[in-house]
Amino acid sequence: MPQRHQISPLLNMCAAVLIAAAPLVAGAAGQGAAQVSHAVAQTDRLIVKYKDDVDNSKGAMPARALDRARQAVIDRAGQTYGATLRALRATATGAHVFQLNRTMSLDEARQLAAEVKARDANVEYAEPDRIMVPLATPTDPSYTQQWDLYETTGGINAPAAWDKSTGAGVNVAVIDTGYRPHADLSGQIVQGYDFISTATVANDGGGRDTDASDPGDWTPAGSCGTGIPAADENSSWHGTHVSGTIAGKANNGLGIAGVAYNAKIVPARVLGRCGGYMSDIADAIVWASGGSVTGVPANANKARVLNLSLGGSGACDTTTQNAIDSARSRGAVVVVAAGNSNTDVVNSTPANCAGVISVAATNRAGGKASYSNYGSSVTIAAPGGDSGASILSTLNAGTTTPASDTYAWYMGTSMATPHVAGVVALMLSANPNLTPDDVAAKLKSTARPFPAACSGCGAGIVNASAAVNAALAAATTSVPTQNEVESNNYISRANAVNTAGTVVNGNISATNDNDYFVVQVPAGKTLTATLTEGSASDFDLYAYNSAGTQLALSTNGAGSSDAVSVANTATTTQARYIRVRYHAGSTGAYKLKLSW
Repeated sequence: MPQRHQISPLLNMCAAVLIAAAPLVAGAAGQGAAQVSHAVAQTDRLIVKYKDDVDNSKGAMPARALDRARQAVIDRAGQTYGATLRALRATATGAHVFQLNRTMSLDEARQLAAEVKARDANVEYAEPDRIMVPLATPTDPSYTQQWDLYETTGGINAPAAWDKSTGAGVNVAVIDTGYRPHADLSGQIVQGYDFISTATVANDGGGRDTDASDPGDWTPAGSCGTGIPAADENSSWHGTHVSGTIAGKANNGLGIAGVAYNAKIVPARVLGRCGGYMSDIADAIVWASGGSVTGVPANANKARVLNLSLGGSGACDTTTQNAIDSARSRGAVVVVAAGNSNTDVVNSTPANCAGVISVAATNRAGGKASYSNYGSSVTIAAPGGDSGASILSTLNAGTTTPASDTYAWYMGTSMATPHVAGVVALMLSANPNLTPDDVAAKLKSTARPFPAACSGCGAGIVNASAAVNAALAAATTSVPTQNEVESNNYISRANAVNTAGTVVNGNISATNDNDYFVVQVPAGKTLTATLTEGSASDFDLYAYNSAGTQLALSTNGAGSSDAVSVANTATTTQARYIRVRYHAGSTGAYKLKLSW
């Protein structure tokens, strides 16, 4: 049955979940542990294929030896990253394998590959020579019960995705009932906020505060208004279940694994007794994505993904639509449950709002879950469970108030939505430059066909591995670059960078050298600068406003990346200046990536 019922117009946002039965504790003992492997995120080789080299796998002559002119181009490309490349061998398909003099992260190696291709029009493709390992399979004792992650028929193909991305570096906001501390979420929760403005709904003795933990949302009969029955006299611990599906800790010997098990959860509490006000939910959407909310401290953990496993009936209201538009303007992807009424999603909000990824639920057979909403506004589907096979995740054992850790099987579009939010986190970890529209397009284009009937369920079942592949492909082909132009040793002579995601090719030529760059940061946006130098160089990174006031700095040691982030909380575009400064070690080339 529905975990939340429709209530008064002011309290019509409810968790989109159905409970399969009384919570079932996942067994941890006596189950065989699968072999585990971890994705390798670095390499010391590059593969380059020239257009005039032949594919000798078809019986043609081997690839011709690399001539001096091409090696010279390769050498110049390597110098921009403080690397040398030595021709090692030719592959069966005619490409050349180059040995690097140092190990690089895959992100840096992809940038070097793009540099090689940009410098030589005769390069057909260039890419890192990635190290493959057996597909990662978590050792968590209840992973074998998570059919939704790995089964061919109804699952999301997560193991193949984990070979390439685990969500590291991405924050996912769970806009829900809050969270309960849980051993399988240890280290996964960062500072959130309680947005419930009414003490009776909050059920924690007060209104808004910095404590996003869930005190319980049980609703005794009559507590939601005269004539309105109790939604449930037991607490749902709904946000904790959703959080486990997204980022449950993997390979820790406990319980389950999350879809993006190296992502972090930003809990934004908006649902309590009887549901939650849409005005509170809208504020949470803005805040979680890095926007400003009066009276609320700035979010130090800006989320790129917002999970809203909640909803009510009716058209999308202006307040919520404006909040979603605001979040999208800051690069956040908004993922919303389609609803559990087995009706057209056009009548379910916020799933019917513009710009969201609306998620329908499928069963273990890959067909539409009996309760799931449907319709032309649905973007994609994911496992939500149905009778006989639900979704296992983290929970609390308390009937009303909190008790001990446990696990339970729930079903609903609430459970489908975090599968998609987790996949989006994997995509953004692989390629942070994707826009919300990029993400939606790639999710749809890579979704796999439904193996069973699912009319009105969107483009297909979300395919984690294919979606991450699409994100990685975009990362290797669409990185804008520009070269530093001297003299830019002062703020007044700063090089302008106008395109988000640009990688600047710079050079520190002397120990007293400074390089300045200026970005016009739109209102509400956050500028992130990432500096990568050679292994023997120690350059530092600073950020300033237009008055020359230092806003941030990063002073990591030689060979380590530096990064700073500065937000424009004003209502107008503001100039922000980034400075690269010599500190110690060798002078030479660097890469500066500027995103906002």
